[in-house]
This record gives sequence, C-alpha cells and structure tokens, in this order.
Amino acid sequence: MRALITGITGFAGGHLAQILLDRGHEVFGVARDLGYSLNHLSQKVDPIIQDLQDARIVEELLTTIRPDAIYHLAGQAFVPTAWADPWDTFENNVRPQLYILQAIIKLNLKTRLLVVASNEVYGLVPPDELPVKEDTLMRPDNPYGVSKVAQDTLALQYHLSHDIDVLRVRAFNHIGPRQSPVFVSASFAKQIAEIEAGLRAPVIQVGNLEARRDFTDVVDVMRAYALLVEKGQSGEAYNVGTGRAYSIQYLLDVLLSYTTTPIDIRPDPDRMRPSDVPVIYADNSKLKRQTGWEPTIPFEESLRRVLEYWRTEVNKQQPAVN
Repeated sequence: MRALITGITGFAGGHLAQILLDRGHEVFGVARDLGYSLNHLSQKVDPIIQDLQDARIVEELLTTIRPDAIYHLAGQAFVPTAWADPWDTFENNVRPQLYILQAIIKLNLKTRLLVVASNEVYGLVPPDELPVKEDTLMRPDNPYGVSKVAQDTLALQYHLSHDIDVLRVRAFNHIGPRQSPVFVSASFAKQIAEIEAGLRAPVIQVGNLEARRDFTDVVDVMRAYALLVEKGQSGEAYNVGTGRAYSIQYLLDVLLSYTTTPIDIRPDPDRMRPSDVPVIYADNSKLKRQTGWEPTIPFEESLRRVLEYWRTEVNKQQPAVN
C-alpha cells in the first residue's frame, strides 16, 4: 500500500510512519517545515516540504504519489493558539483538507482518506452524556474545536455528495516522546528535566490541575489510525481514546514520582484557558468492535517515556565536560 502522511514531521506523524513501515507500506510524507527529525525510522523517508494551502501543490503531490491511503494529520493543534488567532487556525485546518478532497475527485483516485478531528468537537459535555459517543451533539466551546467540526463535517459531506472514501477520527488527548512542550505532559516533563539538570529554579508553573482528560499513548493512537484504514467503515466517525479520564493533578503527581528532586508547584494565570471542559472521556466501543483495537501502553508508562525523552533532550543542551 502507498500511504501518504500529511504533517509527517509533527508529533504524531513520525510515530505513524514507523507503524506503517512495520506493516510493509510504502510511506510518503509531506509537511510545511522540517519539524521533528525522522532519523528514528527503520527506513529512510524524506519529507516533502510543501504548503498544502496551495491547491496546485496538493494536486501535483497526489498526481505524483497516487496514494492508496492518505492520513491527514497536518494542521494547527493547540487550543490557546486558536484563541489568539482563530482565523489562522481555521484556515490551517480546513483549507488543505478541502484541496485534498477536490484533488481526489479531479484525479479520480480511489484513495481512502483518514481525517483527524478531535474530542474538542464535543465541547462541554454534560456528565450524563459521558462517556462520549460518536452520536453526541457537537457543541465546540473554542475556535480550535470549531475548525475540527468543519473538518469532520466537510469529510462527511464529500463522502455523501461525491462518494469519497473517508474515515473521520475524533482523537482524544495523546501523549508521548517528541510532543511539543506547549502541551501539558511535555511541558511538565521538560520543566522537571531542566530542574534536574540545574537549568531552572525548582518550580513548575501550572494551569488548571482539576481538569480530567482521556490520555492515550501516541503509539496506540497511531495503531488505531492504521487499523481504521484497514478495517473502518467508509464515512463513519470513530472516537480514539482509552475510555478513562485522568486529572492533570494525577498526571503531575506521576511525573513527580519519577524524580527525587524537590520541586514546588505554582499556579500560572497565563496557563488558564477562557473556557475549560471539566471532564471528558471516550466511548471507544465502536473502534474496538470494528477493528479489534485495544490500548496497550499504560498511562504511567507513557508519562515515563515522555520524561525520559525530555531528560535526553535537555542533556543534549548541556555543555560537554572535559
């Protein structure tokens, strides 16, 4: 199978590339910038650096590769950035997908397209509607969520109107090595690693610690994507998450349990969001039923992997000692 990953140099893209290589797929990747290195892959994959907000570039890319499957991971994924510039996030997330869909039609490709939306499409879910099912009303409470609703419904519309083979993924929070430190687990882990190395004061700045989220290891999430492309039903939406919510306080406590360095915790008003869903977690029964997927990496082990990654990265910054 010829697989194209958009956003291959992002956090998730490199993990997905290795899973597809392990399955014997021919992997191609495109990204707007070099991002994270792909040197860890078992086979060489040279990312194509292009801007998918150009319809001509998208058409040329699909003409050249003619992929059997497209994993559309590219986009702006950080909620606070969407609050700061809503239109840029909307354009970043919707325009490339629209051009991909149009190119598939124009080139008459029989390509399976996996579109990655987010649990943010659901917004503020009442407690009696938890865990969240795929038919839960979408009521996003931030601009990023709105952009993901647009991606999700755009994919459905092209499936219904043009019979495009699409899969709509609503991914809940995923964590692992190489995630940007703007996200909570990587932020805390990076701060701990820098404190251990003596590069910052022994204080961690925190936002809302009471929020509870459904965290899944990025490797398990990418396994779900691969399984959906193999076994998912065209046009359908799928939640990808463990089905369990962990508080940010617990996440922090686990990371702190992996260090012997004394560390103080201080609230940071700048890390608070204009709106923050108290708790959300997935009903993943549809995904499990149709693909056989199960999460395999415990939450605590995922956090250990994140911290070890940042310890290695911080160590690289240390001056060599003669």
